[in-house]
Amino acid sequence: MLRFFNIQNGMITAMPTDDCSDISDFVEQAQWIDAHDPTEDERALISSLLRISLPESNDVEEIETSARCFIDQSGIHVHSLFLSPSEGRHNTVTVACILQNQRLITMRDGDVADFRLLRLRARRGQVHCNNIDNLLVTLLEQKVENHADILEDIHRQLEKVSHDVLESEESDLEECISRLAKLEDSNGKVRLCLMDTQRTISFLLRKLKSRNEHRETLNEVSHDIEALMSHTTFLFDKINFLMDSTQGFINIEQNQIIKIFSIASVVFLPPTVIASIYGMNFNFMPELHWAGGYPFALGLMLASGFAPYFYFKRKGWL
Repeated sequence: MLRFFNIQNGMITAMPTDDCSDISDFVEQAQWIDAHDPTEDERALISSLLRISLPESNDVEEIETSARCFIDQSGIHVHSLFLSPSEGRHNTVTVACILQNQRLITMRDGDVADFRLLRLRARRGQVHCNNIDNLLVTLLEQKVENHADILEDIHRQLEKVSHDVLESEESDLEECISRLAKLEDSNGKVRLCLMDTQRTISFLLRKLKSRNEHRETLNEVSHDIEALMSHTTFLFDKINFLMDSTQGFINIEQNQIIKIFSIASVVFLPPTVIASIYGMNFNFMPELHWAGGYPFALGLMLASGFAPYFYFKRKGWL
């Protein structure tokens, strides 16, 4: 899907398209072309009309700095990681940005909440951009703000898990481990996106050095990223602490069960020995014809069973 936008009077305005419109005119006139999971025909149309080479999916996923941030005849290329929420977890989507003198082209295969939010804010007149460079900087700035909101949400969920693990006696510890694993995965992907954004901003600060109006904003975003990176480290430590605590409580519960079985086996062992002795079928046994032999054997088994029980109770092992 292709979406087309222009910048008019400092505002981002969408170019209305319909089935009867000639898409070629929009490609040539739009200042921002947002290609969401474009088809081969759409990619070929953009390449032919703008005379540029669009990156392939495999090229976008490269992790080397030289492959993610570079300049060629098509313009300034920036491949940046964005978060894409999916069923309680977060996935990463690489967005390829091509910055030209009067045009910005963004390409992505997955859905990214930052783009939906930017379009929503643009329709409400909450986004102000003077040029294409400012649009790319605004997109990165909003991305970092969104990551900060995600980290706040992760922290709130960690507080709930912390209460369940450390204070609630009826919590499902195995479920808590599953929740912690999801939070650790989301926090790791947020940190990965922040590191990638930090690298992108460093590249733009070098390449946009002649455009001083963006340097202050980029420097502020870079400082925000450093603060968020420290927060992700704190969240990692808290997740690891809760994970260790949860596993420790599970081990305590398992040890308690094993202790109960161990004590039960010790308690029932002496009565079992006595019952085994008096269950032997020998002709000559002293108590065989004794009238009080049966109650004597029962009493002896009860006494031998309660004796270790009271001993363990006195020692505080029960």
